[in-house]
Amino acid sequence: MRLKLAQASMALSLFLPVYFMVAALGVKFDLWSWRVGLLTLILQVGLPLFGLSLILGLVALVASLVRKPRTGWKMALIGLLIPLLGLGYAGALRQGSGDVPPIHDVTTDIADPPAFSATVMAARAAVDANPVNPMSAPMGSLEAYKGPEFSAIAAKTLGEVGRGAYPDLRPLSLPAEPSKVAAAAVEEAKAQGWTLVTTDPASGVIEATAETFWFGFEDDVAIRVRPSPTGGSIVDVRSTSRVGLSDLGANAKRIEAFLAGLEARIAAS
Repeated sequence: MRLKLAQASMALSLFLPVYFMVAALGVKFDLWSWRVGLLTLILQVGLPLFGLSLILGLVALVASLVRKPRTGWKMALIGLLIPLLGLGYAGALRQGSGDVPPIHDVTTDIADPPAFSATVMAARAAVDANPVNPMSAPMGSLEAYKGPEFSAIAAKTLGEVGRGAYPDLRPLSLPAEPSKVAAAAVEEAKAQGWTLVTTDPASGVIEATAETFWFGFEDDVAIRVRPSPTGGSIVDVRSTSRVGLSDLGANAKRIEAFLAGLEARIAAS
């Protein structure tokens, strides 16, 4: 009986990573909606399975060690370690989410952010995506942030919250002329693995869609290249998630990576 318990514990713990991967990739490949994949399969079903695996692993390990012959303890240990590692990963994610504000729309220019085209806005509307709010909008006026849990940021604007969390996210000044920078921006967007939507180097407007690996969540990116009053170019970027309240800092990291790559590309040219 103890051996069977240890085997069941290990089998369930090995099944869990596969289950979570299938739930996430099913969203990516349009087998089911993100609500089904994230809210139902992972949160409603996956988390109880995770808890069951943790308890079963602990019981199996104790049962296998409490008396001789101590058979199956290695399998039981595996059955306990896998959910413990998952618990540690979930804890790290939770801690990381507490370090960033619950926003999903950031830009380098909060006073005059790049605007999304009608094409992008139509694509967002087609999937019932998050609204694209003005950076000047007070958080408390936005429907998603009207709960008491957001009282600390209610009086701040969306732009102010983003700027407070990511103070280094600023327009990028480059010495090259706008047409050259815009062409380089197109190449850098491709290098980042984004799907280009609008490419108009002549006007300095580039739009793209970035997709996350596991769930295939899509975030829209608007890039604007303008002449600098002092010569050269000014580059601004806005990155906005289609789903989810908090992006866990993903949009800011995306903009930072893009600007760093663009700056290196111009420097090397």
